[in-house]
Amino acid sequence: MAYIGKQPTSVPLTSADLEDSIVTSAKITDGTIALADLSATGTKDATTFLRGDNTFAEAGGGGKVLQVVQGTINSNVAINSTSFVSTGLNVNITPSASDSKILLIVNTHVDDASNAIQQYTTIYRDATNIGNGNQGLLSIYTDGRLRAGMNMSVLDSPATTSQINYEVYFRSSSAGDRYFNSENSLATIIAMEIGA
Repeated sequence: MAYIGKQPTSVPLTSADLEDSIVTSAKITDGTIALADLSATGTKDATTFLRGDNTFAEAGGGGKVLQVVQGTINSNVAINSTSFVSTGLNVNITPSASDSKILLIVNTHVDDASNAIQQYTTIYRDATNIGNGNQGLLSIYTDGRLRAGMNMSVLDSPATTSQINYEVYFRSSSAGDRYFNSENSLATIIAMEIGA
């Protein structure tokens, strides 16, 4: 901008100047505009950021892992039942929000020396089988000696903020000892709360 005479001294723009509609150009110094002066909607605090649509939001949105807990056993469990019975492998988790989902991951070994046997594994949420009735979540068929690692996972929607117990249950299609965690290794069940 052209001027006559001595160059004027720069004066920082104040928050009061922002309300003056005739202000067309100025140098805004750091800290001049307070958070409260912004017209954006949403919660304005240290945990949010200003988005391009002029709203404040938390980073990431849904799908964040909010907590992770684990249950373990390290002993061989002999089970002689055609109905689901507990293996003792369980974990407790208390969701922080009712719309959170719980991702469950189970790792173990199974063993069966019988022929033509079907083994079924499931997870109970408290007293509720979250698998498919008598078939559970995972079915393994053996036509001879079965001795192998077993892994399964499922995403549950418990719709609660109360403590939940998730426990692994096991059965076979005929009577006789079947072995859960047959290698006496560290069998694990991991529960991860996933934010909505």
